[in-house]
Amino acid sequence: MRLVLFGPPGAGKGTYGKRLSERYGVPHIATGDLIREEIKKGTPLGRRLGEYVGKGLLGPEEEVIGLMRERLSQPDCAKGFILDGFPRTILQAETLEKLSPPELVLNLDVAEEVIVRRLSTRRICRKCGAIYNLVSMPPRKPGVCDRCGGELYQREDDRPEVIRRRLEEYARQTKPLLEFYARRGILRTVSFPEEVGVEEGVARVVRALEGKG
Repeated sequence: MRLVLFGPPGAGKGTYGKRLSERYGVPHIATGDLIREEIKKGTPLGRRLGEYVGKGLLGPEEEVIGLMRERLSQPDCAKGFILDGFPRTILQAETLEKLSPPELVLNLDVAEEVIVRRLSTRRICRKCGAIYNLVSMPPRKPGVCDRCGGELYQREDDRPEVIRRRLEEYARQTKPLLEFYARRGILRTVSFPEEVGVEEGVARVVRALEGKG
């Protein structure tokens, strides 16, 4: 299975990617994780990428492509992969076609209000980084981390007005990619017009993957 996951911030790509990885026995590869790992290694590339990440950017396109090329050459990708956060541009999509063309692209189409509600109620621990949701996964004590007792805070970009701008930017960037894969005949969309639990969400994604929904 060679799968690409698309979806706006807060769509659940990471959650679904991990669950699908366990189900189908192929690695879930998130671009953000690859970049963070490279930064952690302290390589010259990692230091360059760290400067971009510090500004809220992913890094130069060619270097992101190089990281992905190296990752896809690893033995655990022989039977396939689940990509999350790549490709983000037509150049990256064309490069992926040469490296290891995806068999299927899943677009997680989550209603804007669902995304805004999810992200605007997210809280993060200042000390240990644990993530909570005031609606679906609240801390036992308001404003306090269950794990370490640290203070919980709301990220600046988790405010509703910022989330809406991020969603507009995502839609603008992703439209050409969805059209690219629609032309290839491998694009499937999974709709989430309402909030659903993780298990129901996974079930919908699996049905779409296996051609049952």
